[in-house]
Amino acid sequence: MKPILLACAAGLCWGIGELFTKSVLHTKQIGPITAIAVRSTVALPVLWIAYFVAMHAARSEPPNWWRAADNTTLAKLILGSGLIAGAAAMIFFYAALSLGEVSRIKPIAFTLAPATAVLLGWLLLHEPMTARKAIATLMILTGVILLTGK
Repeated sequence: MKPILLACAAGLCWGIGELFTKSVLHTKQIGPITAIAVRSTVALPVLWIAYFVAMHAARSEPPNWWRAADNTTLAKLILGSGLIAGAAAMIFFYAALSLGEVSRIKPIAFTLAPATAVLLGWLLLHEPMTARKAIATLMILTGVILLTGK
């Protein structure tokens, strides 16, 4: 239950946050790259505080991870999480948000992300692909096509 509640909280935060972002971009006073830079700059100190709390108070993070992690793990962290998801995806998303409606852009981006995760999780991580999971993913994709199509 806890993972579901945390995922719901994340979704609500992203939904509300992107509404503000679209409102800001709509003014044409701020561009998409500026919006990402400000978002990241504001988020970074909060994330470092959360990291230190998790490391020292909650002890929920592995100690000495930078020494213990192998090069492949660090490369995946830096390239996949940092550059692809953290930078490239945000640049594409904010550029799309500056040009399109939040009610269309957000569902497209946030449907392709889990659909891609389901497919790659199955193909690369050998997570189970059940008929239910495949049908549900297709239904979600179909719903977003209906929602965002002209």
